[in-house]
Amino acid sequence: MTVSSLGLALLLSSTPLAPISLDHIAPPAALADASATVLAEAQPGAVPPAAATNLPPCPTGTPLPDGGVMNGVLPASPAPGAPAPADAPQQDGIIVTARPDSMPGDPMAQLNAQSYEVVQDVDEALVGPAAMVYKDAIPKPIRHGIRNFLRNIVEPIVAINFLLQLKPGKAAETIGRFAVNTTIGIGGLFDVAKRDPFNLPHRRNGFANTLGYYGVEPGPYLFLPLIGPTTVRDLIGGAIDGLFLPSVVGKPFNNIAFTLPAATLSALQGRIQIDEQLNALREQSRDPYIDARDFYLRRRQAEIDALRGRTAYPDADLPFVKPGTGGPVVVPVTPIAPAAPGVNCVPLR
Repeated sequence: MTVSSLGLALLLSSTPLAPISLDHIAPPAALADASATVLAEAQPGAVPPAAATNLPPCPTGTPLPDGGVMNGVLPASPAPGAPAPADAPQQDGIIVTARPDSMPGDPMAQLNAQSYEVVQDVDEALVGPAAMVYKDAIPKPIRHGIRNFLRNIVEPIVAINFLLQLKPGKAAETIGRFAVNTTIGIGGLFDVAKRDPFNLPHRRNGFANTLGYYGVEPGPYLFLPLIGPTTVRDLIGGAIDGLFLPSVVGKPFNNIAFTLPAATLSALQGRIQIDEQLNALREQSRDPYIDARDFYLRRRQAEIDALRGRTAYPDADLPFVKPGTGGPVVVPVTPIAPAAPGVNCVPLR
C-alpha cells in the first residue's frame, strides 16, 4: 500500500597460458615421440603442452587429482638443470573467494549483501515463523479478503500512473475495477472485477514504472532494511506513491492507527506468498543475494517492457511468475556444481 508496506513485505518476504609451439621445428614423424621424451627429461618440472580446450580455468581452491589445490597461476618452467621447486605446504581449511566490492549496476554489492544477510537472519528467526502462524491461524478466505481490500485502495494510484503513461484505456479499466470491487465487492473484500462478465485483472503500476516508461534508468541497485530490494528509481517512485493517499485523501491514510496494521498485514501476506521460492533460494543457490537481485531486476524490467508493448503484463497475483503466462516460476539459482578438473575446467597449478 505504501513504501513501508512494500518494504515490510519484502523484509518478510585468463584464459590458460598458451604452450610454446614447437611446430616450426618439424621433426620427422618417427622421431616425434622420442623428441618429446628427451625434452621432458631435459627439463624437470616442465609443464607439458596442454591440449586445445574451451574450458575455463578451475576456480581458486579447487582440489586437483594429485592432491594439490588450484591456485589459478601457471608457474614458469625452471631453467635446464635447475632442481625442481619443492611443493608448497598444503593449507588446511576452505579457500573462500570474496564477492567483488562492486558490480555493474550494483556499486555497493558488499554492503547490500551484508544487509541482505541480516534481513534473512531476522526473517528466519522472527518474520517467517510469524507469517506461518498468521497463515495457520487465519482462514484463507479472510486472508484473501484482507489482501483484496489493501490492493483495492491503491487502484487510484495505478490508474493515475496509466494516465501519466498516456494509456487512457488501461486507466479506465482500472477505475472500473475499483468501482466494481468497492461496491459489489463490499469495499474491495472480494475481487469481483477479475471474473466474468467484467474480466478486469489487477495490474501493478506506480510512479517508478512511469519514470521507467519515459526512459529513466533504474540507477544503482540497493537492498535496504524495511524496504528490501529496490533501485534509486524505484525508491523515488515508491516514495511518491506512498505519499499520494495521505496527502490527497487524508484520513485514515495519514493515521498510524490504520497504516501500521495495514502495513503489517500486507507484509505477512506477502511473506506467505514467497515462502516456497525463498526456501528454494536459500537451499539451492550458491549465492542467494545475487540470484534474488537478478530476479528482482528482471521482473521490474518485464513490467516496464509490458508498458511499452514488448510483452504481456506480468501476473500481479504472484510475486514470482513468468511474464505474460501467469505460471509460477522457480527462482533462478546458480546450481551448486563442484569443479571437476579436466571435465568442466582446466586445472592450472
